[in-house]
Amino acid sequence: MSEKNPKTFVIALGGNCILRAKEKGTVEEQYANLRRTADELLGLFGGGTRIVITHGNGPQVGNLLLASEIAEAQVPPLPLDICGAATEGFIGYMIQNTLANALRQAGRPYKITTVVSQVVVDENDPAFTHPSKPIGPFYSDSEAERLRRDKGWHIVEDSARGYRRVVASPLPVHIQQARIIKSMLDAGEIVVAVGGGGIPVVREPNRNLRGVEAVIDKDYASARLAIEIDADVLFILTAVEHVYLDFATPEQKALSTLTVAEAKKLLAEGQFGRGSMEPKIGAAIMFLEETDPSREREVVITLPETALGGHEGRTGTRITR
Repeated sequence: MSEKNPKTFVIALGGNCILRAKEKGTVEEQYANLRRTADELLGLFGGGTRIVITHGNGPQVGNLLLASEIAEAQVPPLPLDICGAATEGFIGYMIQNTLANALRQAGRPYKITTVVSQVVVDENDPAFTHPSKPIGPFYSDSEAERLRRDKGWHIVEDSARGYRRVVASPLPVHIQQARIIKSMLDAGEIVVAVGGGGIPVVREPNRNLRGVEAVIDKDYASARLAIEIDADVLFILTAVEHVYLDFATPEQKALSTLTVAEAKKLLAEGQFGRGSMEPKIGAAIMFLEETDPSREREVVITLPETALGGHEGRTGTRITR
């Protein structure tokens, strides 16, 4: 990677980079996970590479909603867009602090800034009439009925574990701060942005932006940002080293490479789990189809610790045009 022709990377951190299964979600646990992730990613930094880090926030938003609900008698409840903004801010702070420390100790440049990002969605997106994204705690049957009646929430039964609120998950149309993020990259900053998919907003007839009760998929938001800042590589870091055919069956097979056409075919065949690998493949297709084809682009889906190996073609799954 030459400093005369630096690459632009968007690195989307999966939830396990911040909070792992069976953990309570303490600040100490999250910092420990982020320190490990920062060390694993150091190989991607260097040679003038321009980097944006994105991340999820599902468990953190769920905890904030639960805390808000418990304290509702004493503290006014927070709307979902405000919860998203709050978690985007504090997770961004934790990432920028941890990553800057790791870069500093490695003798690398460590200018890093978080941008709390608004993501414009279409108010007429069908997702608003078919909410599907579970958020927050589980409720009993009677609690669910009360919340439907008193707050107008959409609540559905969730895998026989109780009832959960579901909200819209519209596709991102535009990253409001994309121009600012691009100028920060030009100035040599590492940027943390569109955390948790960003804050969903709609544009009103007078051009004002208004927050809405929705959750944008983090991988789709990362792809939209990668398109708008003209990135070269979109890394989608998750809990598995490869994309697999027939995942979690005796016949599962790791895929080292995919073209967009092959990815579309497998997606149509239902090969990728809804809510897990499916949006990652969809985001990869979006990025590769909507970027300028005059330059080589790729998507790498793998573990955080194998991100560099994935980029070098030694492991992971690389998706190209």
